[in-house]
Amino acid sequence: MTGPKTNEGATKVGERTGTRAELRYARVSATKVRRVLDLIRGKGVQDADDILHFVERDAALLIRKVLASAVANAEHNDSQAADELYVAACYADEGPTLKRFRPRARGRAARIRKRGCHITIIVSRMSDTMLERRRQQEAAKPSTARARRSATSQAAARRERVARSRQAAAARQGTEPAPGPTEHDEHEHEHDEHEHEHDEHERDEHEHEHEHEHVETEVGAADVVEAGAAGEAATAEAAAEGEDEA
Repeated sequence: MTGPKTNEGATKVGERTGTRAELRYARVSATKVRRVLDLIRGKGVQDADDILHFVERDAALLIRKVLASAVANAEHNDSQAADELYVAACYADEGPTLKRFRPRARGRAARIRKRGCHITIIVSRMSDTMLERRRQQEAAKPSTARARRSATSQAAARRERVARSRQAAAARQGTEPAPGPTEHDEHEHEHDEHEHEHDEHERDEHEHEHEHEHVETEVGAADVVEAGAAGEAATAEAAAEGEDEA
């Protein structure tokens, strides 16, 4: 496809509207390249480079090299500042297609088309309106160093407020008398005393029950001893009577 492109901004055939860089006979399909070019069209060169860096397509590697070449041409040939450039136009033309064949069943052959393309990127200087808008956006957004200084000053101010608060609290504790007990404290104290008395009462009852069980155990053991002694005495009497009869 010859002649000016619709997104190039040219009004006459062959008119130069910016600084361009071309990559001819790239071994990649023009359709695949156009998908990536649509992402950077109209962007600043720095933003376009960042986009191409993170695009997960093989065509992005080639396009990024062409973009760097266009920026270098603008800096050395046209004395343009790199931070004032943007992608004015970018397009991919169809290149030569290599025909190859693959054998298939029944003696047939399948055609393989290895397509190529020509990649063109044109960069131009931003207009005064675009540059002013960009400066306003950068001024509204705080820089990293400014944000770091702001965070440091905020942390220092916070430490100073904490130190003053601690000093004031220490001064009040050293000069002002300790506050007397309140009604809530007295109520809690009475509640604690009541719980303590209740615990002592339960402990006394438990000890009394334990002593009662111990006494019952001793009585049972004495009964067992007496029963054993009575049985031995009866056995002895029976043995004595047997001897007398004999």
